[in-house]
Amino acid sequence: MSAFNLTTQKIGAAEIAILTFDLPNEKVNKLSTPVMSELKSNIEKIRTSSYKMLVIKSTKPKIFIAGADIEEIKELKSKEQVKAAVSSGQEIFNLIEDLPMPTMALINGACAGGGCELILACDYRIATDDPSTRIGLPETQLGILPGFGGCVRLPRTVGLQASLDVILAGKLLNSKKALKIGLVDFVVHPNLLESFAATQIEKILSDISAGGSPKRRKKFKARGVVNKLLEGALKAVVFRQAKKSVLKLTKGHYPAPLAALEVIKQTYGMSDRTRALQIECDYFCDCAVTDVSKNLIHIFYLTEMVKKQTGVSSAVKGKSIKHLGVLGAGTMGGGIAYVAADKGVDVRVKDISHDANAKALKHASDLWAKLVKKRVIDSYQFTQKMSLVSTTLDFSGFKNIDLTIEAIVEDMGIKQKVISQTASQMRDDAIIVTNTSSLSVNEIAKGHPRPENFAGMHFFSPVHKMPLVEVIRGEKSSDETIATVFELAKKMGKMPVVVKDGAGFLVNRLLLPYMSEAAFLLSEGMSVSQVDKVFVSTFGMPMGPFELMDSVGIDVCVKVLNIFKKAFPDRVEIPELMQKLEKNKARLGQKTGLGFYKYDQSGKKIEMDQLIYAELGLSTPTNPYSDEECIERCVFAMINECSLALDQDKIVETPHEVDLAMIMGTGFPPFRGGLLKYADSVGAGYVKAQLDKYSQERKAKRLKPSARLIERAEKNMKFY
Repeated sequence: MSAFNLTTQKIGAAEIAILTFDLPNEKVNKLSTPVMSELKSNIEKIRTSSYKMLVIKSTKPKIFIAGADIEEIKELKSKEQVKAAVSSGQEIFNLIEDLPMPTMALINGACAGGGCELILACDYRIATDDPSTRIGLPETQLGILPGFGGCVRLPRTVGLQASLDVILAGKLLNSKKALKIGLVDFVVHPNLLESFAATQIEKILSDISAGGSPKRRKKFKARGVVNKLLEGALKAVVFRQAKKSVLKLTKGHYPAPLAALEVIKQTYGMSDRTRALQIECDYFCDCAVTDVSKNLIHIFYLTEMVKKQTGVSSAVKGKSIKHLGVLGAGTMGGGIAYVAADKGVDVRVKDISHDANAKALKHASDLWAKLVKKRVIDSYQFTQKMSLVSTTLDFSGFKNIDLTIEAIVEDMGIKQKVISQTASQMRDDAIIVTNTSSLSVNEIAKGHPRPENFAGMHFFSPVHKMPLVEVIRGEKSSDETIATVFELAKKMGKMPVVVKDGAGFLVNRLLLPYMSEAAFLLSEGMSVSQVDKVFVSTFGMPMGPFELMDSVGIDVCVKVLNIFKKAFPDRVEIPELMQKLEKNKARLGQKTGLGFYKYDQSGKKIEMDQLIYAELGLSTPTNPYSDEECIERCVFAMINECSLALDQDKIVETPHEVDLAMIMGTGFPPFRGGLLKYADSVGAGYVKAQLDKYSQERKAKRLKPSARLIERAEKNMKFY
């Protein structure tokens, strides 16, 4: 079956070609090698025809073209293979750009990567204002750069600065933003797309009949001497600032944005299209074969995997959640209410006071107000979203609620009591989930009269920013309950990972050895600043372990460490200095304005607090250990714990869930592919040998390799 359907249409006296893209048996249109070959055949046919215009469109709902076939990019191993594929794509898009008749793209839905590069080769672009219409070049998110002409054509279409904003960050723009920068010519309602296009085509053809040019931006023209001189100085400043911004954001760990910047720098204003595209192709080839690109593509597949999963192995489907209850109007409850209502779910928040409920409403209102200020939503949408959140002091309205998320104080007795009370006020088939970060879901479930309708749904803070949700399956949780919670998390725009109940679940279980080991490094003479710097600048974490502890709350860290110690007494050690810190209620981290760092009233980090060393009875730090030891002790401690969580306790089913959870829940460096991708890159044997070394040298029983890790090392087994 063909991916393209070529038809004709009469507009006035003119016959125009309509090329419709609809890839058979696929939910999205993507530009694979066979599809590109078919596209080339159609364009060559149109080139020798008498058609007065070409219109390219899609019949996929909410999809124009999702981009290139990532599977093909993943399989390209050598630069020669990459060059052949990229050169072929450039040739086909050149054919579109060089057609003798004007071309128009009608865009409704996702238009990303190769799809965006295709419309850049067209003369006119009309997009719909449907929320699904997102246009841009996200290639740098995959460790590559736009290779079908995007780096060359976008700057010529929207200008230098706007193109850098789109390409370097891998942004997808909504249609209004695309119109503002000139990426599209018009934005219309989806129902008006065809009729509006017909009107514009008539105008274009009329202009041509009157002697107007049949093409727009057809040729690469050299600029005049004066313009070149003026642009030279401005370009230098723009590129210098862009490089500075990229390095600040990526710490040099991601080569693709810098490569894209270099392509644009070399080709902007170049009159030789062939040479410009060759430069783009060369840099694409360099990026495509790097480990960084392969790791980022690995992460892309992890996220795509979630889209296809239901959270259960059976064929049971989850129920649709239209009405959501939230118990507790604190920071977590307010954040949960916001992300649910933002996706169109009706939310009922219950707390014990009007003041608490008011804070939840304000939290949501403030977040939407920021979107209004950024023009992401308008005032009507703001009002519409706010209307979806209501509050109550009792259980009025809870009979209509499909699922309730409990987000109250971390106290087992209180949680069981409140859940029992809530269950009595809801329908028998309704589901209740707990947002606990540390307590046993199986124990909490004892408060529910129908534990099959109970599970955990662990959000991470801040809820509106952190993408991960751990869906905790209790011993008695039904498949329908888990499938329902999994689907709700996706509906809320989150990445769900199903985990088994156990101390720390998955993320906290792996993260606590990391933070704990950082505290031991501090007690052994390392400075807070040096350790955090090593993990941010060298390893690539979004923040160091001490800033992370401040963010989580030092008291929370100690509380969970104690739970962890109780669950695994033989191998868990709690640093004495953490116990000392937890007793100082003024130094609990970001929430009190003081932790390892000082924070202003808005929670912004000011500086490291040097007084903490004396307060903990520590000498002035001498930083006795290498960066390598700091990284290996903390990260290898996570890998060691993961070998038990995955291989022995089966907290999750596969390494895929581990990597997805660590990236989405902790910010583990994506360019490393995830914790277990990184473990495979260094090898289980090396991890074991280094842990053996550190456990002996530092007399640290906690760092001894686990039996499961030793087994992997001896058999040279990889996680993947």
